[in-house]
Amino acid sequence: MKRPLLALGALLALGACSGDSEYAPPPSGEIVDAGTLADAGVSDAGTDFDAGTDAGADAGSRPVDPFADRVTAYTLGDSAGFGQDRLPDVVLGPPVGAGQYTGSLDVLSLGRGGSITLEFTDLFAVDGPGVDLLVFENAFQKVGGDIFAEPAQVSVSDDGVTWFDFPCAATDKDGGFPGCAGTHPVHSAPDNGVSATDPAVAGGDGFDLADVGLHRARFVRITDTGLNSYGGTSGGFDLDALAVVNGQLPDGGVP
Repeated sequence: MKRPLLALGALLALGACSGDSEYAPPPSGEIVDAGTLADAGVSDAGTDFDAGTDAGADAGSRPVDPFADRVTAYTLGDSAGFGQDRLPDVVLGPPVGAGQYTGSLDVLSLGRGGSITLEFTDLFAVDGPGVDLLVFENAFQKVGGDIFAEPAQVSVSDDGVTWFDFPCAATDKDGGFPGCAGTHPVHSAPDNGVSATDPAVAGGDGFDLADVGLHRARFVRITDTGLNSYGGTSGGFDLDALAVVNGQLPDGGVP
């Protein structure tokens, strides 16, 4: 089913975070796998919830793809909640980009300082030539040329315990927030034929594992910088999707 796209005017309103969102956070619950929610609920802002399942328990029942397979934990900050009722699916699978001048509503708003951790279970990111991982938000180019960006820091881990942080210049607006996610519009979508794993055309923000000295990443954590726009339930970094560019199967093979 095609998920809704946000027109430019509406996206400006979302970015400004004015007014209340129609999406109210549902009751608390635990994410149990990539496609179901225990009691059809999710966490309240400020509370971590673990997926509670083995990394390979259900990966074999799905075809190998380059996108995140499971949410393992998240903490939503103030002014968050937009998209929370659609967890975990809203941040799994391919990006639903809308091009240079429009963003997508297929996102989860993290709120001030919020974070989310996702896991790849069937295809891991590995250090290869150039960009190894793409992070998709809903940045867009405003009338006049500036990019509306809500940056976040990206951290990666192979075991979910030891983390490596990509340096994120969260205050360098003039420089385009180098090293941060959430700074480039997303061009790839399931129905437009634009590859979500080709950094030259996909849009989003690319990360090279060599920059943090890590050979392989199974887990990715996105953390809002706390320096974005906040208000209502749509504040801060808005996560759409993740995609592996250079990948390795769990048995060490290549897809």
